[in-house]
Amino acid sequence: MLFEPFRVGTLELPNRIIMAPMTRNRANHDDNRPNALMAEYYRQRSGAGLIISEGTPVSPQAPGYLWTPGIYTEGQVEGWRQVTAAVREAGGRIFAQLWHCGRVSHQSLQPNSEAPLAPSAGQAATQLFALDDNGQPAMLTPSPARAMTEGEIEATIADFRQATENALAAGFDGVEIHGANGYLLDQFLNSTVNQRDDRWGGSLENRARFALAVVEAAAEVAGPDRVGLRLSPHGTFNDMGEDPDADRMTQHLADAAKRLGIAYLHFVDPVFNGYAAGESLLKQARERFGGPVIACGEMDRVKAERYLEDGLADLIGFGRAYIANPDLPERLAHDAPLNEPDPASFYGGDAGGYTDYPSLT
Repeated sequence: MLFEPFRVGTLELPNRIIMAPMTRNRANHDDNRPNALMAEYYRQRSGAGLIISEGTPVSPQAPGYLWTPGIYTEGQVEGWRQVTAAVREAGGRIFAQLWHCGRVSHQSLQPNSEAPLAPSAGQAATQLFALDDNGQPAMLTPSPARAMTEGEIEATIADFRQATENALAAGFDGVEIHGANGYLLDQFLNSTVNQRDDRWGGSLENRARFALAVVEAAAEVAGPDRVGLRLSPHGTFNDMGEDPDADRMTQHLADAAKRLGIAYLHFVDPVFNGYAAGESLLKQARERFGGPVIACGEMDRVKAERYLEDGLADLIGFGRAYIANPDLPERLAHDAPLNEPDPASFYGGDAGGYTDYPSLT
């Protein structure tokens, strides 16, 4: 099943292999603009049924790491046009993952060195790649974040709307809203992080309001069949507490996604997150949504085929395997050995460990 065509929204995919979004920190250092090196990286991986780009910050307040390619200036949009043109010329398809890191950020990355934005004030106990007091790149603890005002929440929804317009102008086939992995949308969803007592917090429905407003804004611009949503139920990455409402929230979002008619739901596999009932939750979400579901998390061919056959997912996301294997679908189809990725070159650097991995040919 992994190599069968599959339709997602407006796209006919040649296979069910998805290149998952992965931060690689290769954008231009001065303006976070995508560049020719990035275009080559994505071009090499155009055999995927669908590429989902690395997270692309939607505003100057959105970055959480150095040298991540934005999508809020005309220069950045022009840079992404290089990428999408290269993918399209190689016969591929690509969605932009729209990203706001929220409290997982540092003052050195924020306009005027301001505090990062979050649903509620606090500081995430995690690590990120930013500038230290001497202006040097380093792994640092996020800066204390402040609670967003009502106006800032509405402005951020507008930022996602504009980013969707920019993504289409840059030539992307659609957009994925990043609602996973402890970033801003996930922070609103999670009851251990979102301590608000207004219409954006408290009840499950209120905590879901921001994420759904972002998805609706993107769908109004692109059409719902060109919008996906990524979620990580029971995920604890970036200091996310275990949310007792995680199952109910996942079901609520799946029901809402069905009403909105979006192109797909993309799950960081709850099993990968260590949740014992993860397969049951995936199946429930897929049944409630009724549309295509991507499952991602330490996949190999055997696990991928089982997930498809057992009705847990329709499409399979591969992450680290795609770093070192630009021709991953061909290797999987022929049971060929996989190149091993070099962790030292995952984040930042040049072509080494980025565009120089060999293909089978």
